[in-house]
Formats: sequence, C-alpha cells, structure tokens
Amino acid sequence: MTTALFPGTFDPFTNGHLDIIQRASGLFDHLIIGVYAHPIKTLLLSCEERVALVKEAVREFPNVSVESYDGLTVEFARAKGAQVLLRGLRVIADFELEFQMALMNRALAAEIETVCLMTTYKYYFLSSSLVKEVAKLGGDISGMVPPHVEAALKAKIKELDEKGEDRIRIISLRE
Repeated sequence: MTTALFPGTFDPFTNGHLDIIQRASGLFDHLIIGVYAHPIKTLLLSCEERVALVKEAVREFPNVSVESYDGLTVEFARAKGAQVLLRGLRVIADFELEFQMALMNRALAAEIETVCLMTTYKYYFLSSSLVKEVAKLGGDISGMVPPHVEAALKAKIKELDEKGEDRIRIISLRE
C-alpha cells in the first residue's frame, strides 16, 4: 500500500490544490493532506479553520484524510508511514524551490520519495497569496476556490476588517 503526504499551509485551500488532490487520489492508495500548523509566515486562517475547510473540500475522496502537524514534514511522513511526499508545480519558479526542498528532504529521509504533479493549465496562475489579495480587495474568487472556502474567506476578511486587523500583505507584481 502506497501512502503519500501532500503537505502545505493551505491558507487558503484553492482549486489548484483540489486539482492535485483529485488526480493524486487515483495514483496512491492513501493520500494524507498535511496542514502545517505553525509556519513562519503570517496566516489568515487558524489551523483549525484550514483543516476544516480542507476536510470539506476532499470529503468525496474515500482514500484521502486530513491532519495538522508541526515540525519537519519528513518526520510527520515517517510517523504516518508515507513513502511519498507529493508536491504541486505551477510555474518554473516553483520548480526551483521544490527541487531544493526535495533534495533537503532526501538528505533528511532518503527512504521518502518526492513526486511532483503539474497543475492543470487553468490553475497555473493560482497561489494562496494572490487569492487572499484578490479577496481582500473585493475581487471575484469564485473560480479560484471551492464555494465554502470563498464564504469562509469573505467572513474572515470582514471579521478582521471590523477589528482593524490586516493579515494580508498586498503584493505588487513588480516586487
């Protein structure tokens, strides 16, 4: 039985993530979505919110489970018996980062392979950061995230706006 781990922050979960999961669920006996609980970046959604949103999005896939984790991804993979780390690639810049991470993970856990799936062309531009920015600025994200994620994002942004908090850094494409 081959178990794969698809790790990420999923802040927020996008249709690009769902595309990778849908395709990977047919390749592996068991696919674990690992929601990284405490990354070194500012998050919009709590770990509990992200886990709940991902669980809702993947509920139709019987061989997919969702769990949060802390620490090294390869240690979580070992603890779960995963032989494969699954990663998604969108653009060439992703490849450089994913290649570097794959080599580091190989140095830490040579028994765990990294497998990358290219996203479907219609999602190649999607990133969680851009989705958050578009949502914050009132743009239409309906084709970018599942409907329940869109509703959760709008509610979270409204809640934070009412509190005067801003966890979304507006990104200039020229940066």
